[in-house]
Amino acid sequence: MHRTPDHDDEAPYEPAERPPAHYAEQALLGAGLLSPTLLADLTGLEPADFNSPFHTAVFAAMRSVPAPDDQTAEAGVDWLNAVLAKAQSETPGLSASFMHTLISACPRPSHAAAYAAMIRSEHARRTVRFHAEHLAQAAADTTVPDRPGHALAAADALARHLDELAGRFPSHSAPLPRTPLPPDPPPTDSQEALEGERWLLASAVSWPTYVKEMRWLTAYDFLHPAHAGLWQCVTALAHRGDPVDPVTVLREAQHRGVLAAGVTPADVLDLLSAPVGSPEYWGERLVERTLLARARQVADRVTAYADDPANSVHQLLTGSRRALADLHAVRNRWQRATRPAATTAKAEATIASRAGPRGLSTTPPVPARVVPARPTAGRAP
Repeated sequence: MHRTPDHDDEAPYEPAERPPAHYAEQALLGAGLLSPTLLADLTGLEPADFNSPFHTAVFAAMRSVPAPDDQTAEAGVDWLNAVLAKAQSETPGLSASFMHTLISACPRPSHAAAYAAMIRSEHARRTVRFHAEHLAQAAADTTVPDRPGHALAAADALARHLDELAGRFPSHSAPLPRTPLPPDPPPTDSQEALEGERWLLASAVSWPTYVKEMRWLTAYDFLHPAHAGLWQCVTALAHRGDPVDPVTVLREAQHRGVLAAGVTPADVLDLLSAPVGSPEYWGERLVERTLLARARQVADRVTAYADDPANSVHQLLTGSRRALADLHAVRNRWQRATRPAATTAKAEATIASRAGPRGLSTTPPVPARVVPARPTAGRAP
């Protein structure tokens, strides 16, 4: 028969339905109150590992009040009163009946090590969830000047915490979590993002020499499928050394089936004939967008793993590290985009203002880091 908890022995705001770790905390504290000598073996457990503030106060008091030298009944009562008085100094709501509830909740004091392992595992789950929530907030924060750096700093903090947990828990092979992954959040400012994609394509066609150096940009960085297909057309022509202009790109798009997606030849020609800014500038903006979106996805995945009670600590660590590896791949491309080679940086420093008819110039109209004015003409798919 399952034990029915006495709600009068707990704080009024405690929920009626408690997770298994709550009962592990009760059992561990009850074991310590019954056999104070067991506390010496719980070296890896700290008061902060407990979820309940009452349990935290009791365990901290048990650690600070010296255990009795003898195990007589009188000594045991005196020690319990001393622990209660110490805990009440931090949490006045505690009572003697609460201490008796803890003692009665311990099935086997000799199983204290198993209860401690459950508490440490649940604490690890809470801390991973905390870091994942911090990563989600950092990725969505638009008030900081360096959004990618802010998000990557939170990702690094999560990675360091996972490494710390891996050192605290014995090595154990574990399969990936089977938790259903949450859907990807919709892109923000989609119209502005699509406009940036159009300007990237037009500027890349006008100055294809820069496309060869932009291997860090992939078709997966585009929101619009037609834009991704056109980027593949431009890069294919540039890397083959073929002529690149709106007409040759249109022919490549026809061969690759881009026009079959409802995009007309006139749409493609209009899109590619209105260059604005540098292709590297717009490419960096696309990779930055992908980086922040991936950071939010990683945060959502890790949060889902932490919220799934079926996952063990090792599964949580394995799944979280796999998610961070996906972010690391985008991070590498972001670093390549923002830290160009010395030859590329030197070429950017000598960029001059564009002059002459379109198609004959080989230099972008603005430096790579300058935000250009928005065009007033040009139609895009």
